[in-house]
Amino acid sequence: MAKIIGEALPGIPWQDAPEQNLRTPLWRYAQNPIIGRDGNAVSNSVFNSAVVPFGDGFAGVFRCDSLSISMDLFAGFSKDGIHWEIEDTPIHLTGEEEEITKREYRYDPRVCKLEDKYVVTWCNGYHGPTIGMAWTTDFKTFHQTENAFLPYNRNGVLFPRKIGGEYMMMSRPSDTGHTAFGDIFVSRSKDLVYWGKHRFMMGTVKEDASAWQSLKVGPGPVPIETDEGWLLIYHGVILTCNGYVYRMGAALLDLEEPWRVLCRSKNYILAPQELYECVGDVPNVTFPCAALSDADTGRIAVYYGCADTVTGLAFTTADRLIAYIRENAL
Repeated sequence: MAKIIGEALPGIPWQDAPEQNLRTPLWRYAQNPIIGRDGNAVSNSVFNSAVVPFGDGFAGVFRCDSLSISMDLFAGFSKDGIHWEIEDTPIHLTGEEEEITKREYRYDPRVCKLEDKYVVTWCNGYHGPTIGMAWTTDFKTFHQTENAFLPYNRNGVLFPRKIGGEYMMMSRPSDTGHTAFGDIFVSRSKDLVYWGKHRFMMGTVKEDASAWQSLKVGPGPVPIETDEGWLLIYHGVILTCNGYVYRMGAALLDLEEPWRVLCRSKNYILAPQELYECVGDVPNVTFPCAALSDADTGRIAVYYGCADTVTGLAFTTADRLIAYIRENAL
């Protein structure tokens, strides 16, 4: 049996799998979406957001597009990981250089607990999209550091511990627009400031092999460490006659050289099927940004953006997900 390496989380949000046979390893929370368009006083939509255990509950950094459709990040708190109170004003980022804290846009955050800090990464507007970084200890004061990379880049996702004495981050180099391409790379750093030793991890797949991930792929939640490898949930995109469709996939990565993919799912693990995933500001999107895990039970709760409009929650276990990857491997 696969074992999650990490801390117990007895309060993880959870709902047992439905009795009917599941074709994929994830099942949706019956009361989805857990956060609607009106997640705070100024939001047009709340989606593609990051959640972590914090104190006696949970904290998060949420993408809330405003009624004027500006993109920014907002802090939020919850006792149970399902019912959220999201601040009405964006996170105020402090930094040593005014040049770095200038705001263009901020979206699609991830939050990674690293040692005694929570490190936030997001798509940051700085003459084009790049990976912004900040840290906090209380989700009230956020200290912005240097952008990790040159433009253009998206989907910066940290590993939750040093590997071989170095921090590591996945990202997807892109362009100025709605990138019609995209592969995942891993970069390394000694100090979370200077990044290098870039390594290719994985790319798109030819349509005849796995069409749902034929246009681009990008890392989703912070990877979950297991005794069989790093468990990565990612998104894949296909361009159809009706536009882009975003689905979720999963892969196992080598623990010491995480750019080495040990196994990767040919079949998707979750796809837009429910009304709230198919109808919204951007139709047909299931976009994972956060996952909670419980080392005692192997339970995993995945937070994902639905149709770029609302936030959904889905569940699985490490055993079920890893078995699915292996049984449906590319």
